[in-house]
Order: sequence, then C-alpha cells, then structure tokens
Amino acid sequence: MHTVVLGAGTMGRDIAHVCAVAGHEVTLRDVDEGALTTAREHIAANLTGGVERGKLSEKDRSAALDRIATTTDLADAAGADLAVEAVPEDLELKHAVLSEAESVVADDALIATNTSSLSVTSVTDALADPTRGVGLHFFNPAYVMELVEVVIGERTSERTRERAEEVVVDLGKQAVTVTDTPGFASSRLGVALGCEAMRMVESGVASAADIDAAMELGYRHPTGPLELTDLVGLDVRLDILEYLREELGERFRPPQVLKRKVRAGKLGRKTGEGFYVWSDGEPVRPADR
Repeated sequence: MHTVVLGAGTMGRDIAHVCAVAGHEVTLRDVDEGALTTAREHIAANLTGGVERGKLSEKDRSAALDRIATTTDLADAAGADLAVEAVPEDLELKHAVLSEAESVVADDALIATNTSSLSVTSVTDALADPTRGVGLHFFNPAYVMELVEVVIGERTSERTRERAEEVVVDLGKQAVTVTDTPGFASSRLGVALGCEAMRMVESGVASAADIDAAMELGYRHPTGPLELTDLVGLDVRLDILEYLREELGERFRPPQVLKRKVRAGKLGRKTGEGFYVWSDGEPVRPADR
C-alpha cells in the first residue's frame, strides 16, 4: 500500500512511522523542508529506540526508514491508496490540503483526517466525493499507542468504514468506531480528565507529578493527564476545550492556569515547559503553577 501523510509535525511523522513499520510505502509531505528534515530525524531516533527496547530488529528499522520518502511536492504521492491529513486544526487549511490531495491520489483512495476535535463531516466537505472521507484519529505517540478512533462522518460510506477499520488492523492497531460528534469519544473523555487535573493544580490540591502518579498507579493510566497535556501541547488542548465549550457547554470551560500558560508560550514538551519542565524530551520536574 502507498500511503501519503500530509503534514510532518508531531502526529504526521508518527503516523508515517507506524505506516512504514507496517510495510506501507510512505510519502511524507509538508510545505516546509525543515519540518521534513526534523521529522525524518525523529522517526529515525524513534525506530532506534524500538530496536533498543526489542520491539524491532535492526533490519526492520532500516527497511522501515527506507520506505519513507519526504517531499514538498504532492505530485510525488500520485496514485496513493491512502491519504492521512495531519495538519494543524484549522478548517480552511484542512480543506485546502484534502482538496489538493484528492486530485493526485488514486480514484478509489481512502482519504482520512487525523483531526482530534473538528467535525469530520465538515473537514471532508472539501472532497468532491465525501463518501470516501473518514476520520482516523491516532493518539500521541502514535507508534506506541494501540488505539485508532475511526470516526464516521455523515457522508462516509459503509465501504469506507469497512476499509478504514481494515487499515487500522493492518497497521497493528485496535479500532474503535464512533459517530461524528464533538470530541468523538476519546478527546471528550480525555480533555474532561485533563481539565479537572488542571483545576486541581490551580487550587493547590497536589502537584502535577502527584496527580499524574495517582492516575498512573491507581487507575493504570500509562501517562498521567498533565504529562499527556504537555505531550499533546497546551495550545492544542486549549483549542479543543474552546471548541467543546462552544458545542457542549460550560463543563468544558478552559481552566485559567491553562490560558495563562498558553499566553506565556509554555506549551509543553515542544517549548520546554508546560505543567512540567522538560529536558531532552523528558519531564524533569513539575513547573511552577
């Protein structure tokens, strides 16, 4: 299968990684050459980590990396069987990217958006044939997390749903299929937990590290809600909460501590500080409130 991943940010590069390990020929496309260089470096490092943890052989690592081509020219993705959009959560940008992709991929290609909050129906409205549009919501980090949420838009065909679920299985992931509602299932539950954890930090209930430890040790969450917020990006979480507040009401009102940190440019791991201070990609201590 030839897969084109549109956008070489955190999610795009991880989705490219997952597809390449599963045996897909991958074209990773971004308009920024620097982003593509950084993405390839991250993928190579993460694949090396997989070898060190015994998840991959050195041969598998090299083969996966060889299957990934990076480009700024979407024409290099001509005839692709699967397109996955992973650009920022801006509806106009997603429309432009998907419309352009539809013009070069195979006539029967599956066209997916990785949006975590926007309406899949609205995103895939840009397609001339929206029946082949679907949500494939991967989780961060996509090469570790087992879940992919298959989100069915109002015009998604039954055949598209079946093919999307087959793709998820082919990638070695577990599909959970949901209808196109605000926040789907995972984002809605995840941000609700994260939002309450932020309010607990804000009111001095406990430190970020202790709140996260309570969920990791008491509920077997692999990552606590505040560290996960740092990984996702505080700006991304704020955008999702604002959207859910508009759609579903005040229970999704963003906490003030989140707004303050975003205004200060403290966006999590990508800026070096969020609810934690980060060094070499790892949280080293809770940040000041």
